[in-house]
Amino acid sequence: MVLRFTRNGARLSRGWHVTNDDTTRRLDHTDDPDYADNLRRATLASSVGSALEYFDFALYGLFSALIFGDLFFSNLPPELAVVASLASFGVGFVARPLGGLFFGTLGDRLGRKWVLVVTIALMGGATTLIGALPTYDSIGAWAPVLLTVLRLLQGFGAGAEQAGATVLMAEYSPVRRRGFFSALPFIGIQLGTLLAALVFSLMSLLPDEVFFGWAWRLPFLSSFLLILLALFIRMRLRETPTFVELEKHEQVAERPVRDIFTTGFPSVVVGIGLRMAENGGSYMFQTLGLAFVAGNFIANPVDRGVATWGVTLGALIAMVVLPLSGHLSDRFGRRIVYRAGAVFLLLYSFPAWWVLSQGHPVGVIAVIAIGIGVAVNTMLGPQCAMLPELFGNRHRYLGVAMAREISAVLAGGLAGVLGAYLLAVSDGDWLLPAVYMATLALITTASTFLVPETKGRDLLRHDDAIRVSTDETHAAISTAVR
Repeated sequence: MVLRFTRNGARLSRGWHVTNDDTTRRLDHTDDPDYADNLRRATLASSVGSALEYFDFALYGLFSALIFGDLFFSNLPPELAVVASLASFGVGFVARPLGGLFFGTLGDRLGRKWVLVVTIALMGGATTLIGALPTYDSIGAWAPVLLTVLRLLQGFGAGAEQAGATVLMAEYSPVRRRGFFSALPFIGIQLGTLLAALVFSLMSLLPDEVFFGWAWRLPFLSSFLLILLALFIRMRLRETPTFVELEKHEQVAERPVRDIFTTGFPSVVVGIGLRMAENGGSYMFQTLGLAFVAGNFIANPVDRGVATWGVTLGALIAMVVLPLSGHLSDRFGRRIVYRAGAVFLLLYSFPAWWVLSQGHPVGVIAVIAIGIGVAVNTMLGPQCAMLPELFGNRHRYLGVAMAREISAVLAGGLAGVLGAYLLAVSDGDWLLPAVYMATLALITTASTFLVPETKGRDLLRHDDAIRVSTDETHAAISTAVR
């Protein structure tokens, strides 16, 4: 079936017509009890999954930055043990694009719901097994090998988890408030981060022999309870309205991979650029920043338990900033709000890392909290709706997954290991990670000038926003010339 676009919306060759106004009226029926119930269920399903994913990742990030070097890489000097531990954290990002490609394809062919059920089970199961691993002192080199394998499985499942939650909420949300509603489930990210930071801070109060002996395993093992809760909620979830429309009119993509690497590739590239500062900045503050202030890189190291309170406070601030920035993107547009967050991080990078280098506990907590809570989440708020709006309906899941996960490798995955390496070879010079963070912010700032405004875009359309914008620009130029 061929899709032909009109000025007011999309018309199918077999007579099915959907205008932007029709779509808006249908998706804005929040007073419809059935629609409202499905919207609440989708929000809960996405929130629990996001909470579990980021509890897993934040927990692993904290442990890799602060204690996994001693547990799994104890044969190395302390500085190299931190690098190796953060490298194991980065390995999970390598698997994420593969998971995004595999599960994203299934999500566009089979539907959003069942892929989200599988990914949460795979990701959570790998996290639980980390808590059962023997350490280097018990089995030697096999310990880091097994840790790396489980981290790969965790990343493979996570590769489509967040993309699925993003697409799910964007396709369920009312059009006029899509930015706000799409951002709500990502409060689960903050809850997961907050829970991980609180757990680590409380466990840091334990004697070292207890903490390093067996207590560190408990948070990983307890994630099994979250898995059961998430599976229960997602099994009761209905398929999204936009995918139902694809099935109804027999338009489900047979080769979404081919589509995404041809017509959808420009949107993937821009999506990667948009994510560099948000994703990279987040993991630099949560992992590299903690390793920097609590390790041997500065003259006055900060206690690891104190440093993690910055992550805790940052997550609390983000619970307000995230839905607020999503709401602002509904009023003023996605691009301007996103650009404001990227520019803020650009200006923040150098003073932030200088303050971290001073090793004052209050300054460390404040810098990490503002970096995570304000800079990162001012970008994440509009991103929740913007990424799905960039892609057409037939390959949206795969497109969002590829943009998110390739950027996760280039930004988040490298943030810890490359930053730790730069600090190790420069004797802890704060200027190098500051330059690194500012570079990520520059890339994202530039990307906001390449993307069209997507606010209110009809998600039933099959074409990508960037492709349409380019075509319309060429048409306008041709008209002006004539």
